Amino acid sequence: MNQLQEQVKVGIADVAIAKSSQALITSGLGSCVGIILYDESLKIASMAHVMLPDSNMTRQSHFKKGKFADTGIDTCLNLLSEEGSQVFNMKAKMAGGAQMFKTTSSDKLNIGQKNVSAIEKKLSQLNIPIVAKDVGGHNGRSIEFDIETSQLKIRTVYQGVQYI
Repeated sequence: MNQLQEQVKVGIADVAIAKSSQALITSGLGSCVGIILYDESLKIASMAHVMLPDSNMTRQSHFKKGKFADTGIDTCLNLLSEEGSQVFNMKAKMAGGAQMFKTTSSDKLNIGQKNVSAIEKKLSQLNIPIVAKDVGGHNGRSIEFDIETSQLKIRTVYQGVQYI
């Protein structure tokens, strides 16, 4: 990663877009998932910091669009489309979705896995391929997406750094 790149920070439940010579970053991914949609040919990318799987879970009419998998992906898609990208040129990478609390009950409390499944389902419906992912486990992550190289740098607590 080029240290001279401008970093575009994506907060919890936020969505952002960035272009060539920029990097999208987010931290604090526990059960949350960082989903990146990008177009290599146009050198643009959008990231959502997804907290929950489905916007139908809320009664609120106003919420941050990145909070849910469905609205977060739709917002990323719209931002990229506004910049001239077309769905068939988009690819996805994702990281996060950890099960942060060990539980003896069923997977009902595994929000991380539910987030991952919701994202995979939505991207499948849109025919956007997930070309790389680092999901699950029990450790938090921070991620940085380099738009020039399309590399996702993942820093996992107690496990170091990897690139996908």
